[in-house]
Amino acid sequence: MRSKIVTADEAIALIRDGDTLASTGFVQTGFAEALLSALERRFLATGSPRNLTLFAAAGQGDGNTLGLNHLGHEGLLRRVVAGHWGRMPKVAELALANRIQAYNLPQGIICQLFRDLAGGKPGSFSKVGLHTFVDPRYGGGRINAATTRDIVKLVEVDGEEWLFYKVGRVNVAFVRGTTADTFGNITMEREALTLNNLAMAMAAKNSNGIVMAQVERIAERNGLAPRQVKIPGILVDCVVVAEAAQHMQTLATPYSAAYAGEFRVPAASLVSTPLTERKIIARRAAFELPPNGIINLGVGMPEGVSAVANEERISHLLTLTVESGLIGGIPASGGNFGTGVNMDAVIDENQQFDFYDGGG
Repeated sequence: MRSKIVTADEAIALIRDGDTLASTGFVQTGFAEALLSALERRFLATGSPRNLTLFAAAGQGDGNTLGLNHLGHEGLLRRVVAGHWGRMPKVAELALANRIQAYNLPQGIICQLFRDLAGGKPGSFSKVGLHTFVDPRYGGGRINAATTRDIVKLVEVDGEEWLFYKVGRVNVAFVRGTTADTFGNITMEREALTLNNLAMAMAAKNSNGIVMAQVERIAERNGLAPRQVKIPGILVDCVVVAEAAQHMQTLATPYSAAYAGEFRVPAASLVSTPLTERKIIARRAAFELPPNGIINLGVGMPEGVSAVANEERISHLLTLTVESGLIGGIPASGGNFGTGVNMDAVIDENQQFDFYDGGG
C-alpha cells in the first residue's frame, strides 16, 4: 500500500475553493502549525484557495502571528464559526470590518458538533446559550452585520426550551499527533492533550472529506502499539512531518515530559508566583473551593487558583480540571494553559464538555 507521507505543500494543494476546514488546538497546544502556515503560503503565492469556512472550538494562536492568524487574509476566508476570537486578532479584524461572516458559539458546542457530525446527526440540542447572545432571539451568535443566516434555532421539547445548533460539513480536518506509521495510524505520546482530533477526523471522513495529520516522526507499518493509536489510519489521508519549531508542545514550551504525563514532578519544586493583584483575587477565589470538590478553571485569572492551591498544599484535597480535557493535578497557566502536571487523566475535549454540561 502506498505511503501517506507527503510534504505540507502537497497536502495543502488538495484544498479547494469553498471548502470547510476544522482545526484542532488549544492556545498553541496541539495546533498543526506546519499545515496552517503552508495554507497561508499557498494563498499568498497563488490567491487560492478562496472563500473557505473555518470551524474552531478553542482559541488557537498566540494573539499575534501564529495559529489561526495564518488565515487572516481577505479572500481566504468567507465564514468563521469559533468559540474564542481573542487568539486570532488577524481573523477578528476581518470580522470587525465585515469582510467575513462570523459567529461566536460556545466552545463546548463546537466540540460536540464535530462528534455529532461524525455520527451522522443533524446537530446538537443543548440548554447552553439560552437567553444569551447565542440565543436566536438575541442575535444567534452573529457578530457582525455581514452575518445574516441563523445557525442556531430555538425549539421546544416536552414543554422546555432548547437550542438546536445545526451541524455543517467538514471537507478538511487538520489534526495532530506524535508518531504516524506509513498507513496513517497516529499516536499522541508526546502531546499534552488529545483535544477533538478523533471526532474531527471522523467528521471529515464521514463527510467524504480529507484528514491531514501533522506529526513529528514516522514509524513502520504495524510498528505502533494499537492501544496507543488515537487516530486510526483508516481516517487519515495525508501525514506531514513537521520541523520542531512548528511542532511545539505548547506556546511556551518546546517539550516537557511532565506535560506529556511521563512522570510526576515534586509539587514543592514548582515555582511560587509573586503576590500581585491577580494573585490576591485568585487567593480569595481559592477560599471558596470545597473539599473534595471538582473545579473547572477557565483562562485568565482563574488559572492562578491552581498555583495558590499548590502553594497552600491543598491540591490533593481537590480535583482541578480544564476544559481542554485535563482532570486532576496542577493545571498550568500562561502560554502553557490547558496543560498541567501530575494529572489523574487527560480525556478528549468534547468528553470534558459532556461532563460539564451534565452537571459534573
